[in-house]
Amino acid sequence: MSTKKQRQAEQIKAHGENLLAIFPNATERDPIALCKKLRRMEAKAQAIALRLCNGPEFPGGYDEVDALTGAILENVNAILGNTGKNPVPVFVNRDPRGYALKIDDEWMHNKQARIYSDLGGYGIIAPEITGD
Repeated sequence: MSTKKQRQAEQIKAHGENLLAIFPNATERDPIALCKKLRRMEAKAQAIALRLCNGPEFPGGYDEVDALTGAILENVNAILGNTGKNPVPVFVNRDPRGYALKIDDEWMHNKQARIYSDLGGYGIIAPEITGD
């Protein structure tokens, strides 16, 4: 395994372990498998955000977009075991210029959560990890 690939695998595993610390009830307990599942959900949500920006328009308008992103969010929360009285505030960002699956910035700050975050302080659930 190349050094870059090895670093990438280590970084993915570390991110998955950080996710498991934030989401102790996650249904997927393997940190690498968890990251891969969430990355697929990220790609679906990003595709919706990009289509909202560039077209073609969704035939069902924003009701269709709400249903599609709601289904993705429901799936993400199920994978993360993010339910109950005080779930982590996960949401789908519809701006195609950044990541789609995020954790609220205020929650991140208040909990001092250790996870990859963007410049706005939002937690990034499924970042693209390249090993660089």
